[in-house]
Amino acid sequence: MNRDIGIPDSWFEVLLRLGRTPGHRMRMTDLADAVSFSSGGFTRLADRIEREGLIRREPDRRDRRAALAVLTEQGGEALNKALTAHVSHLRSHVTSVLSAEDRSHFARILRTLRDANQ
Repeated sequence: MNRDIGIPDSWFEVLLRLGRTPGHRMRMTDLADAVSFSSGGFTRLADRIEREGLIRREPDRRDRRAALAVLTEQGGEALNKALTAHVSHLRSHVTSVLSAEDRSHFARILRTLRDANQ
């Protein structure tokens, strides 16, 4: 991602999580867990992403102690651009080299892994 669109992989993961979440917002602690960062490490990461205008922080109205990370319009545009590059890379380097049967097995394995980690 960094080479193709100028954002690090860790930023892509954050934008992807927010883009897939209803309302494009998550509690900062939940987002940190989702991308496997410590809360302190994620705060520094979020600071950098926020400085670039891709996310913003808002107070959580339901819990005054918490903050929400919100995907901005610019962040949504960056995510769309990143997804286009990501899908292209997956097609070029993964699915195009597998047979139809292998792709079927691969998809089953990925679903199993997804379901086990939700």
